[in-house]
Amino acid sequence: MFDDLADRYDLMNRMLSCGIDVKWRTKAILELKKGNPRKILDVATGTGDMAIIACHTLKPEKVIGIDISEHMLELGRKKVEKERLSNAIQLQMGDSETINFADNSFDAVMVAFGVRNFEHLESGLKEMFRVLKPGGQLIVLEFSRPRVRIFRSLYNLYMSFVAPEVARWFSQNKKAYQYLNQSAKLFPDRHDFVEILNRSGFSDTSFKSLSAGICCIYMGKKFEG
Repeated sequence: MFDDLADRYDLMNRMLSCGIDVKWRTKAILELKKGNPRKILDVATGTGDMAIIACHTLKPEKVIGIDISEHMLELGRKKVEKERLSNAIQLQMGDSETINFADNSFDAVMVAFGVRNFEHLESGLKEMFRVLKPGGQLIVLEFSRPRVRIFRSLYNLYMSFVAPEVARWFSQNKKAYQYLNQSAKLFPDRHDFVEILNRSGFSDTSFKSLSAGICCIYMGKKFEG
């Protein structure tokens, strides 16, 4: 499905969010700034947006992005080359539930709009915990359901009807965006997801709500012990 979406994926993200998804990604990445991570893993990197923003914002030595969609990665590599970041960013095939890196490999791990697509959510989170260095930080950016009724009603209308129709006009893949809407609805957001982070080994967990609750940044650390 993501291979099919790849060619129009960035355009649709910008259009469907009115460009605000870039601000969400930047705010999430800024949560890592205090830790000054030198080596970052970007899980479900897609076309590399998070990796590129992280390089510009944090100036790490290395960002490695993994994804299961080769077509997404191909487009991401072109973007990385265009940004002249090929020495800093490496994009490669990889499964979030079987991350092909040793324990304690990364100073930070990040994932944007990807964990809701994990087949086994806790397995993926435990893998991210495993490859984090002690003291390292995880950030997760995901859609959430607004709590204020009027915003929730507008959000549901937009995600259920407007977004799939716009997607169909541009990508001819309405079903894919209907799936993305359903996966966002079923995702255990806010305190429920924080509890899953705790069960997966993370400590000092929290979340920040963005844009009237449309999106949340989740944070957790690997205990230094």
